[in-house]
Amino acid sequence: MAEITAAMVKELREKTSAGMMDCKAALQATDGDMEAAVDWLRAKGLSKAAKKAGRVAAEGLVAVESSGKTATALEVNSETDFVARNPDFQAFVREAAKLALNTDGTLESLEAAHFPGGTKPLKDTLSELVGTIGENMTLRRVTKLTVQDGLIASYVHNVVTDGLGRIGVLVALESKGDVDKLSTLGRGIAMHIAALNPVAIDASGVDAATIEREKAILLEKNQGKPANVLEKIVESGLKSYFKEVTLLDQAYVLDGSKTVGQAVKEAEGPAGAPIKVAAIVRYALGEGIEKEESDFAAEVAAAAGTR
Repeated sequence: MAEITAAMVKELREKTSAGMMDCKAALQATDGDMEAAVDWLRAKGLSKAAKKAGRVAAEGLVAVESSGKTATALEVNSETDFVARNPDFQAFVREAAKLALNTDGTLESLEAAHFPGGTKPLKDTLSELVGTIGENMTLRRVTKLTVQDGLIASYVHNVVTDGLGRIGVLVALESKGDVDKLSTLGRGIAMHIAALNPVAIDASGVDAATIEREKAILLEKNQGKPANVLEKIVESGLKSYFKEVTLLDQAYVLDGSKTVGQAVKEAEGPAGAPIKVAAIVRYALGEGIEKEESDFAAEVAAAAGTR
């Protein structure tokens, strides 16, 4: 039987927020194996962090972090928007985004990474934060972009604090041109993306299934017309669709007299070199998460013991 020290009990408590005696019992039952003890507590329903993990987390923060030629976008969710204003939560999200710059860009590598000077993987640090703040929190997604020449511009919309907000955008510009000119262009495009949410940079990047769905809609609307007419209608309809949803064909938010593609082309002269929009990322907080509907009045009444 391994010796169960106070330090081991403390570490397990920090990981799970379970009671001290429960942590000691878990370690004794698993012969001091820390990970097995975590699972033991979860199986017994004694890990508070595990209990919270079943609750929907659709609020939180989006973070962007850039070192010039490398940048990351990160979404960390919580149950309520109150947590987004918690300094400890903000500090965690900000540092996690910085840490992601030195990973391979996957969620798995970020969860396994350690903060500078830290002894625990990020995943365990988040579990401890769950126990401290009292809400379920999840590392939902992360993206890392890198360019050889040029820069990656960023923009945060609905800012909560520096680099953190509800929408985060990255724009990778490949160019040997003037960095200041590229930075100005990149930020403008990032703001445009935050506003209009293009599905791709150009038509070649639109998902094939999406295109087929648009074709089907056009055919349904114009059924009964001759095949040669339908062909032209579909071709014209798709061109209109691409103008609406692809970045380079959209009317530029900062200057409606030109498309984003035209704005990029015009910027090449002042920048002194060709410019290519190589990649874009747009994270909107909670998008795609199915939120639970709740009766707030009923919850309050239940808490007060009136129901």
